[in-house]
Amino acid sequence: MAERTVDSAAPGRGAGRPVVQAEAALVRHYRRLVRLAYVALPADRDRHSRVLAAHTAVQRALPSRWTRRSEPATGDEDPVYAALRLRVLRDGLRPRPARRLLAPRVWGLRLFTPHGGEQDAALEQALVALDAPARAAFALRVVEGLTIAEAAEVLRHAGVEQVERALDAAAGVGAAEAEADLSAFDACAVRVQPTDLLGRRRTLTAVLLVGTLGLTTSAALLSGTATSTGSATGSGAGPVAATTGPAPAPPVGTATGPARPVRVPADLWQHTARLDFTAWPARGDRREDAALLGRATAAWERPGPQTRAEPGTDTAPPIAPPRLLYAGTVDGAAVVLLYDGQRLARFTDERGGSSGLDLARADDSDVTTAGAVVLRRRGSTVRYLLAPWVEAAETRRIDRPDTPAQPLDHPDGLTPATPGGVLTDCRGATVLQLRSSPVVAEKHAFLLADLGGLVPAHLTYTPPPDRNQPARSPREATGPDALQAWARAGCAAPDGTPGVKQLNLWAFAVQPLPQNAGSASWVCMRADRWTGEGSAATAVLLPAAAGPQRTGGGPGRACSRFEQDTVGWTWWRSPQGTEFLLAAGSRRVTRLTVKGPDWSADRPVPDRTLAVERPARTDVRVEGVLDGGARIGPQP
Repeated sequence: MAERTVDSAAPGRGAGRPVVQAEAALVRHYRRLVRLAYVALPADRDRHSRVLAAHTAVQRALPSRWTRRSEPATGDEDPVYAALRLRVLRDGLRPRPARRLLAPRVWGLRLFTPHGGEQDAALEQALVALDAPARAAFALRVVEGLTIAEAAEVLRHAGVEQVERALDAAAGVGAAEAEADLSAFDACAVRVQPTDLLGRRRTLTAVLLVGTLGLTTSAALLSGTATSTGSATGSGAGPVAATTGPAPAPPVGTATGPARPVRVPADLWQHTARLDFTAWPARGDRREDAALLGRATAAWERPGPQTRAEPGTDTAPPIAPPRLLYAGTVDGAAVVLLYDGQRLARFTDERGGSSGLDLARADDSDVTTAGAVVLRRRGSTVRYLLAPWVEAAETRRIDRPDTPAQPLDHPDGLTPATPGGVLTDCRGATVLQLRSSPVVAEKHAFLLADLGGLVPAHLTYTPPPDRNQPARSPREATGPDALQAWARAGCAAPDGTPGVKQLNLWAFAVQPLPQNAGSASWVCMRADRWTGEGSAATAVLLPAAAGPQRTGGGPGRACSRFEQDTVGWTWWRSPQGTEFLLAAGSRRVTRLTVKGPDWSADRPVPDRTLAVERPARTDVRVEGVLDGGARIGPQP
């Protein structure tokens, strides 16, 4: 660590030159300093307040005069920048509440740092648990890239007493979190959202009314002084009473408290063409409980250790005034469901004072994906809140397609405790079968499967292709063929974790088996997540097999409308004991080739399937040739 000196008596421009140099350095490194301040600031504020506080700390780092003093600088680092950085860190390490009053003001807008990835969200949670010196140490090590010795020297100059303890705590942040690209911590690349527009209008109206009444009161008091005391008292009573009523609702994120949830008319879903979570009315027996709603909105405005987010979900405060979808008591716990246009937030207040907030992506939903939300989960049972357009609800076992579905009561949209189960365990999950009101769609039924998150996944089915016919689109999985296919292949789902928006089962080929052993069905299971990511897995359904046999899979867009060609293969032993290599391709595959260590097969496949008899199983390479000549391989 080198010691650099900034000389206030530098010749050339007099005593003011060092301040000019400091201003130039601050402007040149402004974004870097703001990011440093944002990471190092206390985590007891929402993102809007932290953005403003970070800019305040950097702007206050510019002194009115520059005195001669020695500041720590690293290597060839600019000593002026090092001095500014030190002033920023000192401001963050010794927060003064009074300085918040001097922070920049933004009226009518909320500022948010960009949405980061899963690593950024994990890093945000890790930083919440650190104290100010540890966050400063982390900022110096990760944002500034200083060595341990260099960071320790800067911390000592900043006034940190237990430097080693701060560095050890910063080093305790996991490697995955520390490798985040910090895109969600760039307070110079903010997103802007409006506050509660109706609340602001009411606030402005109230302010104008108070001002008008104040002038009237003053005039009345002056008139009473000139005439009689009784007249003055009577004139003042009206305005005083008018100003002691309830305060208008504060806009989102003001210092007076979190935003009051927005509500929509109960029949909005019957009159709008946008059927998603924005059309859900407020339901539940505690939707007028202001204290409960205040706790729920405050928990979202100030995410903390009690906040749990599904993969790919930002933990930032609501980007718009949240809509109230539900507030009530469910199995002895208070539950509040909110929606800000992109995410669902479920606040649960348990008996004994424990509470938690669960967040999940829910943007770009529709009549099916917004059909139900998990309100309460206890053991292997779940209780759903159904969309207002759901007219009938039933449950059915996914592995029992021939068993009639069981009716499910749902007064005011709330179902009783219902068995769950995971699709991928092959033991039979219980899924929801819902039917929309004729006001929305005639004879429209669909299936939803609980995967452990807030929003169940929508199950669809794509039947096998007809010869020389265009590719088919996914359809609802409620028909007999779809139910039979899901019963056999459901547990081959490639992704059974929370955050899956849709699961589609595509039967891309049917293969007659050699030696009159029946037929095999080739399927591809596609999982699409709310984040836009997805994965797929191919599987073969063989006669007398206990379940599907997966033949490949992984992340990507395979088996989607953007990548409709696929190939699968497997080894199979016939009932007579003969070994065969089975392969199959999708609609556009015209040839299948197989290459072994000392043998090969290359054949046209009018029915898109191939069976090659071999005496023993060996390492092979399988490829499909499309009708345009391109070659594709199976999923790994």
